[in-house]
Amino acid sequence: ITTTKPLMWKYTLRGENMGHLRAPLLLLSFGYGCLPPSRVSTFSSLSPHMVSSSQLAAPVMAIIVGKPLRTRGYGSSSSLCSTSSQNSPVAIRASSNPSTHSTKTHFETLILKMQDSICQELAALDGSGNNFGFDKWQRGGNEATGYGITRVLEDGDLMEKAAANVSILNGQLSQTRAKAISARGHNIEEGSQYFAGALSLVFHPQSPHVPTLRADVRYFEVGGSGWFGGGADLTPCYLNVDDARYFHGFWKDICDKFHPALYSNCKTACDSYFYLPARKEHRGIGGIFFDDLESFDDTSLPDCLLDRDWRLTRKGGDCRVEVFDFVVKVAEGFLPSYVPIIRKNRTAEYGDKEREWQLHRRGRYLEFNLLYDRGVKFGLDGGRIDSIMVSAPPLVSWKYNVTPKPNSLEAQMVEVLCTPCEWI
Repeated sequence: ITTTKPLMWKYTLRGENMGHLRAPLLLLSFGYGCLPPSRVSTFSSLSPHMVSSSQLAAPVMAIIVGKPLRTRGYGSSSSLCSTSSQNSPVAIRASSNPSTHSTKTHFETLILKMQDSICQELAALDGSGNNFGFDKWQRGGNEATGYGITRVLEDGDLMEKAAANVSILNGQLSQTRAKAISARGHNIEEGSQYFAGALSLVFHPQSPHVPTLRADVRYFEVGGSGWFGGGADLTPCYLNVDDARYFHGFWKDICDKFHPALYSNCKTACDSYFYLPARKEHRGIGGIFFDDLESFDDTSLPDCLLDRDWRLTRKGGDCRVEVFDFVVKVAEGFLPSYVPIIRKNRTAEYGDKEREWQLHRRGRYLEFNLLYDRGVKFGLDGGRIDSIMVSAPPLVSWKYNVTPKPNSLEAQMVEVLCTPCEWI
């Protein structure tokens, strides 16, 4: 079985007449190839679908997807989230030739894979034994028009509430949505057929000393054009300069691999987007944010194929390591950019004063989401309200005219929020 790289998982296969086979796979969902005749009879005894040596290895994945996964990286847990073929997003649609997949199919595959791996790793790091739930829903009761997978972990030792959502939507643009997209430079008409896919993360920790993480990648396709968006940003309650420098440095390193000005542009866009005009302050210490991204040279992304390293390849063999590759690196970087900050701060002591300040800052977080966030507004126009509002903090506080004492840690945080810093 041919698999993609890098190899992140190791699986032990056991079955009748199979002996003992150990095969490294990438979440069991990206192995494309043909089975040799010597293996056809072996797997046919386990699955009636395996009748020809020309078939894709995907049915084999369906056989083994119910086995327990063990991840490498941030620790292990005795009760990781379910990976059964009935509920797991690993059991996705596939064809025998990856070159026949469209960009939106590649993107759908990517975000399902990342959602599953992120939920497993964060649940293990949380350490409470609580796992992410699995709520798969269909848009209008018909999966052809869209579906989503909402996964939430609540009341953990580390996370008070953590959400990792996937949404896949197909349909016709309403007048409101068409106007909103056209206002950003795209000439889109009402009634146009569109595809919208996204993976969005919002992690609200228990400790006021661990910042909230918001992160996402998304792809929108309409009228023969498609563009990407995404990013990652931190919202701390208390400023830690070293953490801010690490977070921004991490994302600068990724951006620099694609374009020397990419980090600066994405950082500026993040500071600009996550701003509350009514409060005259930014929501957090920023990170990166990009939207309507088609290419790094302002030309339209060509009709591309996906190679084994998740890179876009132009038909004819001209390799173009551009936007999709960048989006993959962003998605793969969500936890590595955040976990070291968690480990450093999760055991720091705090009391009622710090908790009250945390709830106050969460109020600002929710204000931005409800008043200014484009994604929330897009979703509220016919979207699934519970999945949209899952990003809200579990508890918030709005006390009248809260003003930190001069020279306090709380005042230091507000000062930075009013004037964004260049962290690196």
